Amino acid sequence: MSRSELVSPFKKSSYSGQGGECVEAARTVAKGQAVRDSKDPEGPMLLFSADAWSAFVAGIKAGEFPAGC
Repeated sequence: MSRSELVSPFKKSSYSGQGGECVEAARTVAKGQAVRDSKDPEGPMLLFSADAWSAFVAGIKAGEFPAGC
């Protein structure tokens, strides 16, 4: 996927601190998500389908990923 297939700018969570150890996410044309390391904005992206991203977010909300994981 090229960066031209992103339909929104990369954003990081408002919960991110100033330590620089953040991930950023952006929506893709296929309604999925691209995720990257904020320290390497030109580096590789992880791509997730809309269904996979929805399942991941649902898991977070359900507490499936304990803090410090």
